[in-house]
Amino acid sequence: MRVRELLEVPMPTADGRVDIYSGVARAHGKLWATVVRPRADRREVAVVLVHPTSNFMGHYAQEPLARRGVAAVGMTTRYLGNDSALIMENCVLDVGAVVRYLKEAEGYRRVVLAGNSGGGGLVALYQSQAEKPTITATPAGDPPDLTRAGLVPADGLMLLMAHPGRASTYTEWLDPAITDEHDPLRRDPSLDLFNLANGPPFSPEFLRRYRAAQLARNRRITAWVRERLEYARRTGQPEYGDLPFVVHGTCADPRFVDSSIDPSDRPGGTLWGEAAVANNLPATLGHFTSLRSWLSQWSVDDSQCNAVRHLPSVTVPVLVVYGTADSAALPHHARESYDAAPEGRRKLVALPGATHYFAGQPGHLQHACDEIASWLAGEHLAG
Repeated sequence: MRVRELLEVPMPTADGRVDIYSGVARAHGKLWATVVRPRADRREVAVVLVHPTSNFMGHYAQEPLARRGVAAVGMTTRYLGNDSALIMENCVLDVGAVVRYLKEAEGYRRVVLAGNSGGGGLVALYQSQAEKPTITATPAGDPPDLTRAGLVPADGLMLLMAHPGRASTYTEWLDPAITDEHDPLRRDPSLDLFNLANGPPFSPEFLRRYRAAQLARNRRITAWVRERLEYARRTGQPEYGDLPFVVHGTCADPRFVDSSIDPSDRPGGTLWGEAAVANNLPATLGHFTSLRSWLSQWSVDDSQCNAVRHLPSVTVPVLVVYGTADSAALPHHARESYDAAPEGRRKLVALPGATHYFAGQPGHLQHACDEIASWLAGEHLAG
């Protein structure tokens, strides 16, 4: 009989900064995870399902992996359900705490990290810093220093329905038609994805201008963030050192409304429905953030969390699994991550027709878990 057990993992800290809103969580100092063990758990291998903010304690892959003889751990970071002040470097510490706990307290011989969706970039960042640490501060210059964190390397990486990183994907989704960061109704019609005069279909010239304008908007916000941080430093007013702010229009990738761009089996729209509506919904990506979190999580030039950047430096085997009907992490995202991983230690698996969450697709989920179990049992991970 398989049992879901709750794990309490001590939360690592880098300094006294308050970056999670729950006083109970701060005082208790715990990260929470669940493990679903196989019937005969010989503590040979544990797979940790990772995301910066999602609650993976009931992850869809845990039960099917356990049925295949794999202990499946669904972890949370300190930023569970709230990325408004998230610092990616702290997420690295949290992943490291779980890896160490599983090896030292639970006795697993091998621990493999599975970055799901936005977790793909995080596990690649973690492994690069565990093997060859280089990061001494966050993009804002704050702790933690990952070169002194004593991170325990994982024994393998999986990117499951994952994009390379939050900042790069966020920039691909950012609405460049917004001309006033305080008023989303003020729009440039020549860059408006939802202005039918522009398409779909969209011309190559429109798409070139659109992508350039998305990048420019991300960089304008970053410049403003750095001005605010410099003001707080220059005036000696720490109370202004991590102000919260709103970003409007974060779900406007042309691929959401024109399936001829990077064609795949995906349906139209977004994970949250029609793009024109999702673009302004508060529950979609990155509407609420803080100055320091913006640099660590959303700034395309500053965020250190990107799988394509970090996978070339890892030495462990890498499995990339993607669905051809995924509307969030597209096939080209998977190919970019696969191409970045070391040759000879990488595998790419396509799941025809699979969507981002396998919702209503039990057969595709079973196929994915079969591929994962087979890869885990392979000679390249048997050492």
